[in-house]
Amino acid sequence: MATDSSTVPHIAPAPDAHGGEAHRHLTSYYVYEAPVRLWHWLTAILVFGLSVTGYLIAVPPVSAEGDTNDLFRMGTIRELHFIAAYLLAIGMAWRGYWAIVHGQHARQIYYVPFWSLEWWKEVWGMVRWYLFLAKKHERWVGHNPLARASMFGMFTLGSTFMVLTGFGLYAEQAGLGSWQDTLFGWTLSLFGSSMALRTWHHVGMYLLLLFSAAHIYAAVRDDIMGRVSTISSMISGWRTFRD
Repeated sequence: MATDSSTVPHIAPAPDAHGGEAHRHLTSYYVYEAPVRLWHWLTAILVFGLSVTGYLIAVPPVSAEGDTNDLFRMGTIRELHFIAAYLLAIGMAWRGYWAIVHGQHARQIYYVPFWSLEWWKEVWGMVRWYLFLAKKHERWVGHNPLARASMFGMFTLGSTFMVLTGFGLYAEQAGLGSWQDTLFGWTLSLFGSSMALRTWHHVGMYLLLLFSAAHIYAAVRDDIMGRVSTISSMISGWRTFRD
């Protein structure tokens, strides 16, 4: 069944006529539409590709093996990095549009109710759950409060930061008066120098990778111990609660 509610109660097995437990009870909610799921997996691939090529740009591989007239190794790396960056920026713009025109689950990664004391209590409850300090937790149809906070703070804002600083660096190559310089050249002035901008862009890459690792851990843990479909829900779109 589909629902717009943000939370569901804990589900317990119902007793049968003989006092035992009935068959396992499953409750499912359709949460993630196909375009959101496609965006999720494409973004994961792009972030991985950008991280690999970005690292190689910062720490260049040996490129003088053989006749240099036949080699364009760093040029190819940079080209792949730029293509992935454009695709990531386009995907983020499209995802923002989708959040505006669709339901609350599509909007969750774009804001957090930081003014709500109850929400902060729920965040702390999920922190205790992931650190094995609590045996149970509230189960959520969409993102749980901690996941929502990390998605907003580290992914949404983090990806926006990477796009702004990345295009700011690209503006130097595009030159004064280019549309990249017009829209993003201010980032160079904000950070003071090209080297500082590049360093912070590189730091942002590591923060996104740290978020990715935590995101994977949380998804796997919820699937196994939380008895909530998390990984499969980003494939089928259905969030299923077991017992």
